Amino acid sequence: MNHTYNPYDNVLKVVSEAANILGYTDSDIEALKYPERELKVAIPVRMDDGSTKVFEGYRIQHSTSRGPAKGGIRFHPDVNLDEVKALAAWMTFKCAVVNIPYGGGKGGVVCDPNKLSEDEIRAITRRFTAAIAPLIGPEQDIPAPDVGTNAAVMGWMMDTYSMLKGHCVHGVVTGKPIELGGALGRSEATGRGVMFTAKNVLKKLDIDPKNTTVAIQGMGNVGSITAKLLHREGMKVVAVSDVSGGIYKESGLNIPDILDYLSQNRKNLLTGYEEDGMTRISNAELLELDVKVLIPAALENQINDSNAERIHADIIVEAANGPIASEADDILAEKGILVVPDILANAGGVVVSYFEWVQNIQSVSWTEETVNEKLKNIMDPAFEAVWDISHKNKGTLRTGAYLIAVKRVVEAKKARAIWP
Repeated sequence: MNHTYNPYDNVLKVVSEAANILGYTDSDIEALKYPERELKVAIPVRMDDGSTKVFEGYRIQHSTSRGPAKGGIRFHPDVNLDEVKALAAWMTFKCAVVNIPYGGGKGGVVCDPNKLSEDEIRAITRRFTAAIAPLIGPEQDIPAPDVGTNAAVMGWMMDTYSMLKGHCVHGVVTGKPIELGGALGRSEATGRGVMFTAKNVLKKLDIDPKNTTVAIQGMGNVGSITAKLLHREGMKVVAVSDVSGGIYKESGLNIPDILDYLSQNRKNLLTGYEEDGMTRISNAELLELDVKVLIPAALENQINDSNAERIHADIIVEAANGPIASEADDILAEKGILVVPDILANAGGVVVSYFEWVQNIQSVSWTEETVNEKLKNIMDPAFEAVWDISHKNKGTLRTGAYLIAVKRVVEAKKARAIWP
């Protein structure tokens, strides 16, 4: 990771630009520069070999002006305070741009889940949950899965919190197993939102999805679901990648076959996959392919000032959080590349997390069709609003998204005023 790059500064830069356009004073946005709460915890765990290891964990609540904090838990070796702060702030604005009643939070543990056993991951999860328990709960902060975590981890978090409370608390986390009050459609929600967004932008530009080439960096939950759904919509996915590298095929990859392979060989990643006519490429090469749509669905800071000049895609849909550094935004804009920002494009996950939380609180269950329909009914109008305001202001879609989001957060803060 580039240590001079600070993702939190990235967020503040975009927020300040939007605030200036909106005519807000420094005073109006001052509080948004500081997360409301930052908790750092030590997580002692007895490892499988009998030794004790202490992991570092964080939970940060950026803003609760519009509702309880909402945001994922990330298990990754590169987790650090500035990254978690940035992700928490992005969540604040992501919830605001799609207008759901949440603020932003985020958490993480510095660890490599690929090198840990299931018992060790469960032990880290339980101890971490106990350590952040005073800060979380259905009314104040609702975690969800993120990079390196999944439904199983959310189930253990829910169970740990419920044990501490002495009764079952479904609504403390979202992205849970269906048996524990998880929402149907949640696992596909972020990728489905990316698909809706990609279709919306192609429609605006009058491009036929059937003639559209796509490259996807990252084949985790979001990237793999995005690949599956775009392939189903008739788009030609010519390249995909994961941490082991990428594969490329000009006539289009067999996405169902790749997904089938990955589901059976999770630890092998794409390294062992073979298909006639495909070539192996690096993650860096994938980003620079000459395709219609590029979808970075891995980690932040993948496109920065070192490679932005070599990006050839016409459209970039940010499925990951912060995959484009702010200095690269200007370069891409000059090149005429249209960027659909993360806070809009990947908001499907938090929207369906919201649906899950609503169902938990009301003790009701919706069908998957209902969930997907309600998701579309939120994502499509949010896209239209961002498209319209950015064209009215002759700015980028990122600026447009932040104009809407910053206004909603600042107006909520103003309406509440400062206590006491």
